[in-house]
Amino acid sequence: MSTIDADGLRRRTDALLDGRRTAALLAAHDPATTDRLDFLRARFDAGLAWVHFPAGLGGLDAPRSLQPVVEAELAAAGAPDSDPRRIGIGLGMAAPTILRYGTDEQKQRFLRPLWTGEEVWCQLFSEPGAGSDLAALATRAVRDGDTWTVDGQKVWTSGAHLARWAILIARTDPGLPKHQGITYFVCDMSDPGVEVRPLRQITGEAEFNEVFLTGVRIPDAHRLGGVGEGWRVASTTLMNERVAIGGARVPREGGMIGVVAETWRARPELRTHDLHQRLLTLWVEAEVARLTGERLRQQLAVGQPGPEGSGLKLSFARLNQEISGLEVELLGADGLAYDDWTMRRPEGVDFTGRDAGYRYLRAKGNSIEGGTSEVLLNIVAERVLGLPPEPRTDKDVAWKDLPR
Repeated sequence: MSTIDADGLRRRTDALLDGRRTAALLAAHDPATTDRLDFLRARFDAGLAWVHFPAGLGGLDAPRSLQPVVEAELAAAGAPDSDPRRIGIGLGMAAPTILRYGTDEQKQRFLRPLWTGEEVWCQLFSEPGAGSDLAALATRAVRDGDTWTVDGQKVWTSGAHLARWAILIARTDPGLPKHQGITYFVCDMSDPGVEVRPLRQITGEAEFNEVFLTGVRIPDAHRLGGVGEGWRVASTTLMNERVAIGGARVPREGGMIGVVAETWRARPELRTHDLHQRLLTLWVEAEVARLTGERLRQQLAVGQPGPEGSGLKLSFARLNQEISGLEVELLGADGLAYDDWTMRRPEGVDFTGRDAGYRYLRAKGNSIEGGTSEVLLNIVAERVLGLPPEPRTDKDVAWKDLPR
């Protein structure tokens, strides 16, 4: 970093730390009288959306660690947020991928409405015929001049019923091994060839979908990364996804463990020695996971997320399932109650909302979504612990020659 760049960074950091940036935003756009969307747009333009993003793209090139300072100051002033539960895929997966691989035009077009929530995003990765082996995907993209035609089927797509855009990977060269012949695109979900069908879950909701792509036209200008480099680009998305799911910042006793601890304190008649010991064990494990997440975010401040995020996502899934199971046992017959089985199409994912029965059922999906626990165990074993990889006989075989 040059002296000029370092001085500029220092000035921006000082301005954030003493609140001048947020104070100027609040003075010009009083949250009490400013339209919510207008405020969010002004916040983005002020560089206070993602402070670690480049200037002009919602950030200030400032340290990522200053983002909580901004959030706290704006929350204290009653400022609206961008509803991260509703736009989590855009924030946690699409945005960092666009920032890393997108052209200047793509960054300017997509990042602002993504952050303000004007355009919701979904992720078209998983396929019914590929299982946990994402690289075995069969959705095809065929180039015709400056346009690609896409045909195939995707599944387990959260929020597709709300989405304006999707991040999509498709096979563009079946003659190459499965990891090499993939290209990454931004797909317009309003294309007439896109059909979204709900998948009803064990909770009664349908936050997931299956998506059918028939003759969908994607301009080459909406390609992220080079042709055939889709697996490399998708790896960035997946690493960010696992951090977004398992590494979200929570306060001490936040999340699922906080709900159960509150019930424990409020209902002394439910307590037993065995449940007490299990609660203490899970409380400690949840705190260890929270502090590990803080360490991971410190690493993120100086680079891209790595395979360590897979370990956090693993612990998130296991803890949510064990804690929600403990809650059901603690509540006894009341823990089996479920307030509403009505078919819903929610606007966001809520891991801890509603009642104990809902939390118990919803947590079952935590070990599947964002990468199955079995796949993540392999990633941790091979890429974090350095253990020998599993034998892969199909690594150098052309995708078209693989048995299906």
